[in-house]
Amino acid sequence: MAEQDHDAMPGNNASLSERAPMHDKEGKIRQEFVEQVSQAIDEGRIGFLRETVAELHEADLGDLIEALDADQRPRLVELTGADFDFSALNEVDDAVREEILEELEPETVAEGVRELEIDDAVELLQDLDREDQDEILNKLPPDERVELERGLEYPENSAGRRMQSDFIAVAPDWNVGQVIDYMRETPELPDRFFEIYVVDASRELKGTIALDALLRARRPVPISELIDEERHRVAVDEDLSEVARLFGKYNLVAAPVLDSAQRLQGVITIDDIVDVIEEDADEEVKALGGVTSDEELSDTFWTIAKGRFNWLLVNLATAFLASSVLGLFEGQLEKMVALAVLAPIVASQGGNAATQTMTVAVRALATRELGASNGLRIVLREALVGLVNGVAFAVITGVAAVAWFKIPGLGIVIGLAMLCNLIAGALGGILIPMLLNRMKVDPAVASGTFVTTVTDVVGFLSFLGIATLWFGLK
Repeated sequence: MAEQDHDAMPGNNASLSERAPMHDKEGKIRQEFVEQVSQAIDEGRIGFLRETVAELHEADLGDLIEALDADQRPRLVELTGADFDFSALNEVDDAVREEILEELEPETVAEGVRELEIDDAVELLQDLDREDQDEILNKLPPDERVELERGLEYPENSAGRRMQSDFIAVAPDWNVGQVIDYMRETPELPDRFFEIYVVDASRELKGTIALDALLRARRPVPISELIDEERHRVAVDEDLSEVARLFGKYNLVAAPVLDSAQRLQGVITIDDIVDVIEEDADEEVKALGGVTSDEELSDTFWTIAKGRFNWLLVNLATAFLASSVLGLFEGQLEKMVALAVLAPIVASQGGNAATQTMTVAVRALATRELGASNGLRIVLREALVGLVNGVAFAVITGVAAVAWFKIPGLGIVIGLAMLCNLIAGALGGILIPMLLNRMKVDPAVASGTFVTTVTDVVGFLSFLGIATLWFGLK
């Protein structure tokens, strides 16, 4: 057999990562590594593959999976069996994960899910169709199925979806020695934890004890003396973005998750919050470019084209609106070619200034740094920024226009238009996101199109309108 031949080959005692490192000096996955794994999958070398995946971190295994051909990915999972870490599937694109899960037998997925923490298991299954979820859940033992179903029932993007159900809870009448002995003698405890939670018989949370406070106290000390009753708590239905802000503001590493009756349901930790922050940042960047949040590099061209079509259509409509302004000055453009040449410069510069302001505004709204309390001050500040930059670029573009076309009045015309449009861009870049946010519309998604339209319309209208008045064009 191929596997036996491989094991018998001399010089193969070293692991694959030692013979062919996975990453190059720049941290990119080496093609040689991928090719060796790919060849082993085609040849069915089970021992070699199990040894390889067993020594990879889940994130590195995710990189390897994405680098393989689509038909080899589920085959790798099947060949490596119990040595495959299913948490690696949470490290790949959503489309890749769904393709793999659809190809695998429900029994195989169920066995892999059983080895995961509840938050990782929920993340793995949450994007599957309900029918596929049920087929996998039915292969699990009843107690594990109930716990996983409960996690899937929480609202999407809620703390309940990301919380871990494994935590250390102790009674309020214990002392430090009892807690330490309990942690030493109880085998089924979380692999990693940061806090001890004190609950009563009904699981109502009484407070939290940090590990450093526990380990510094003497054994006879009652834990009631160490409880931090003011420790920040999270509701099961609280939005993950709000939880991430809480962690960032108060430098948390873990927080208890409670239901409406203040009963402890789970714990959310910093590693989950880091994922949330990365996902939010990814969505915001994509939204600013008019790209749907679920677009992935692994998507097909047709899926991507459909996802981008709607906003391109909106952009086309607003572009026609801006161009219609040019149509109002058709006669003036025919009489002075310089106007047609310089008009896009005014519009473009205003658009760039607006984008700068809009980027800051959208980010500030997302992090709750911009609100009713400081909104007027920030708007006035941005207007002053537009005024200062408008004056500076009015002089620069005015001098350049006169030097280019040798028409003295043209410098004054374009200078005044530049001043108007940079102020309009600054105001549009801050006011439009604030207005959309008040209307409960994501400003990251919709701001760009409307802000660009404002600067185009104001830019063309101010430049050509001032030129008409100045030169008396009819």
